[in-house]
Amino acid sequence: MKKENKTLFLGIVAVVVFVFIIMVVSSLVSSLGGKGKGETGGFRSKYNDQTLEQMLSKVDVTELPKSKGSVNLTTELYEELPEIDKYPLAVEGTGDVDIEIFTSGEKAGSGNDSWLIDCASSFNREGFTTAAGKRVSISVRSVSSGLAADYCISAKYLPDLYTPSNVLFGDYADAQGAVIELVQERLVGNTAGLLIKKGSSYSDTKAIIDAVVNNEINIGYTNPQTSATGLNLLIEILKTYGGIDNADAVAKFETFNNNIPFVAYTTQQMRDSASGGSLDGMVTEYQAYINDNTLTSVYDFIPFGLRHDNPVYEVGTHTEEEKEAIRIVLDYLSNDKCQKLATEKGFNAKDEYKGDYTSNGAEVTQALKVYKTSKDSGKSVVAVFVADCSGSMAGSAITELQDSLSNGINYINEGNYIGLVTYSTDVQIALPIAQFDLNQKSYFQGAVNNMVANGNTSTNEAILVAVDMIQKFLQTTPDAKPMIFVLSDGYANGYYEIEDIAHIVIQSEIPIYTIGYTEDADKAKLAELSGINEAATISADSDDVIYKIKSLFNSQL
Repeated sequence: MKKENKTLFLGIVAVVVFVFIIMVVSSLVSSLGGKGKGETGGFRSKYNDQTLEQMLSKVDVTELPKSKGSVNLTTELYEELPEIDKYPLAVEGTGDVDIEIFTSGEKAGSGNDSWLIDCASSFNREGFTTAAGKRVSISVRSVSSGLAADYCISAKYLPDLYTPSNVLFGDYADAQGAVIELVQERLVGNTAGLLIKKGSSYSDTKAIIDAVVNNEINIGYTNPQTSATGLNLLIEILKTYGGIDNADAVAKFETFNNNIPFVAYTTQQMRDSASGGSLDGMVTEYQAYINDNTLTSVYDFIPFGLRHDNPVYEVGTHTEEEKEAIRIVLDYLSNDKCQKLATEKGFNAKDEYKGDYTSNGAEVTQALKVYKTSKDSGKSVVAVFVADCSGSMAGSAITELQDSLSNGINYINEGNYIGLVTYSTDVQIALPIAQFDLNQKSYFQGAVNNMVANGNTSTNEAILVAVDMIQKFLQTTPDAKPMIFVLSDGYANGYYEIEDIAHIVIQSEIPIYTIGYTEDADKAKLAELSGINEAATISADSDDVIYKIKSLFNSQL
């Protein structure tokens, strides 16, 4: 059942995607050479022996005059959330009483992550009815745990049932005033865990956390604002060192957070991006771990924190008939057939692990406040946005690009350093790198307003310019964490190819995150570009829109 709150004002105008994972410390990136690719990463080019300066000598670069634009500094949760049709139903029920379920991704993906999809589809085929003869069906929508909680809190869109990975976001939503009630503590069993490379001397959670605090190992974890696993680890760390409000515990977490090279949006993204073994460890869930031969061959699994037993919450208010339908649905999902399927897909394991703390909404709320404060205490980021203004971006693509940048600046902290490069046939430094205070934000917005799409596509030349800008900046601010964002349709027809610039990118150790802005974007080229230094590539038709800008910029930049 769809229950949109029609009394609230209309939400988002901009339709964009800006996903942000961070892998920036040089000690990790320098390990990429251990993959057997060498300093050129396996790319062959006649330019492999040329320096950045030599390659830039063939690039036409101009610095544009600066002009200011108006900056909107206020946003509301309701506005940030995408329209729900950006998350298409994985299963669409057609019954007289349809029970819609928001679920975390490990239950509504593909392959071994498809348990809820499979069970809901089976339920819908079997034709269950209420006592009054009304046919009951299930609809399933995959929404990350944190995003689903925000829908419930804002009431922009309410499902009938919400099953996050663990109780933390349910407790948080309840504490924030959502109309939500825990109706089943366990749907399928699972456990959060820290992976650590086999042969390591670290045998428990605290030893791994201490090793990160002491900068002895590099691990990845997931954003606590969006991921139930990341939130679980945040609270685990704070409780390990004295408690949510303990000053020493907060200081330990700040050090831990500052030493993390890689933060992903969800555990699925963590698994997909980091399963190659370049990290000493990472967070994941046991169900994901046991189904990935690469992970099981490289890492040991050490459980931590609360169990991930996929609790079920009833959301909003329901009639007695709807409540009857909910009971029919939950009874079916708990039956032997569905639970056997769950076990086959890796759930319902490690039941001997009981968890080492309990949750309440006030603590979760405080922990998220600690995270918000602590992440701002780390090193500053220096980032250059590289925006495609070629003719192939004309129309909706350039508009979406502009909207994404205009919205994104609201979530970039003032302590960071931001620059902007635009390109078509030639390359323009639209905004030199500077601290992102209100003045720089205004200049950034002015440069975005002035973007016009025409000409050819000198993507690789623009990347060289961005690398040069960052390297020169790092000479005076060496502790800043560098990154580049390329916003493009992926097509390039300039002087250089990807293989020509690859050795420069590898030597720079700067991760390049790419965002494709058209449906027919050359996603393979964008992925190849991001893959040079193991960053991420995202399509603009992905479902998370502005919310990911908020969640990831707000937590990282």
